[in-house]
Amino acid sequence: MPVKIRLARHGRKARPFYHIVVADSRAPRDGRFIERLGSYNPNTDPATIQLDFDKALNWVMNGAQPTDTVRAILSYEGVMYKKHLLGGVSKGAFDEKTMESKFEAWKQEKSLKIQDKRNSISRGKKADAEKRAAVEKEVNDARVAELTKKIAAEEAAEEVVEEPIEEAPAAEAEETKAE
Repeated sequence: MPVKIRLARHGRKARPFYHIVVADSRAPRDGRFIERLGSYNPNTDPATIQLDFDKALNWVMNGAQPTDTVRAILSYEGVMYKKHLLGGVSKGAFDEKTMESKFEAWKQEKSLKIQDKRNSISRGKKADAEKRAAVEKEVNDARVAELTKKIAAEEAAEEVVEEPIEEAPAAEAEETKAE
């Protein structure tokens, strides 16, 4: 029975959410599976991956073939690297203590890269928000300046209109005397 480690799609339309499962290769994509290893959510940035590391390593060591996407996820999480190191231990290239130290060093480096990416994303969001606020402030200032000019022009027009109104009653008085 050929066993695959693959993704089973869940979630609504245009918002996928995947379960990482071990299944018979003949079973349907979202159908029967042997064991669930974790989940993968590509909607977040960076993508959220929850994986039972030990179960995944056990299945890979026992010959389960991951699909291309799952292979990338397992590599990202370090399962494939640990398999590689365990192969080196079994061949006698180095001992288990060295293997553990190499894996821990890789894990620390990986976590720093992930944290840097999260920080850069949050900094980018803050900078974008500040930029949008500055543009909005400029637009608002331009609107305020335009309105003050318009109001000043209206007040000047009202002053000009008021003077002829004062002369008009005097002209009416002369017309009434002539009659």
